[in-house]
Amino acid sequence: MSTVYLNGRYVPEAEALIPANDRGFIFGDGIYEVVRAIEGRLFAWEGHAERLANGLAGLRIEAGALASSVTLRAVCDRLLAANALTTGEATIYLQVTRGAAKRMHAFPPPGTVPTVYAVASRFVPDRAMRANGATAITYPDLRWARCDLKTVNLLGPVLARQAAAEAGSYEAILHRDGFVTEGAATTVFVVHGGVLRTTPLSTAVLPSITRTVVRSCAASLGIPVREETTALTALPSVDELMVVGTTTDVQPIVALDGRPVGDGRPGPVTMRLQQAFTQRLYA
Repeated sequence: MSTVYLNGRYVPEAEALIPANDRGFIFGDGIYEVVRAIEGRLFAWEGHAERLANGLAGLRIEAGALASSVTLRAVCDRLLAANALTTGEATIYLQVTRGAAKRMHAFPPPGTVPTVYAVASRFVPDRAMRANGATAITYPDLRWARCDLKTVNLLGPVLARQAAAEAGSYEAILHRDGFVTEGAATTVFVVHGGVLRTTPLSTAVLPSITRTVVRSCAASLGIPVREETTALTALPSVDELMVVGTTTDVQPIVALDGRPVGDGRPGPVTMRLQQAFTQRLYA
């Protein structure tokens, strides 16, 4: 049985009990992160820790030392060791909620202790899909207006990913007001005319850690990058389409809504970025 972390204790997963009135369960009132680990090494930890801290500040959850970067880094390292995950690949899921309190919409009384939970799991990348490409669908972006905060309330992405699964696709490309925002669980990049394009950061999209790494890879390869919105109607004419994320890496999308993207194969820019990203991931 897996060992997990809950509120300062390392316990068997079956013993990790959270009160039914926890605000994460009742309201989705919490923040989470998923961190990749390779051979016991956390990838891009600083970016994940900063985003989690920003998310807690955005929701006004005062977790203090309970969810500090130092505390959670130590939790991640111990969970990897406790679960024999220091070799191969793994992911660590971190979640902080506002804690357990009487159900009311306003914040609970000062002093309510946040709930901090973490679990590590084995991860096996789908290398065949990375090499051959995947398919996606387009889907309306039904999420709330603060998508820059990585909250545990994920009903919009759940519905979008289910629609993709029912269509036999990997991802759903979300759109709002006629423009692409991001994937249900990924950042979207398109290539058109040799230029890599992605939606500008705003409250409508998540500041993806992988997005930042991919942009850095593009700079090192001399690939021009523009932050600009892509019209939904322009997607059928892009040369290449890819989605990126913590457990997605750089994933070519070779068909969208049943129609080929480009020539229906992973494009050259995508594959160059995939190779550069992989080198950084496993460095």
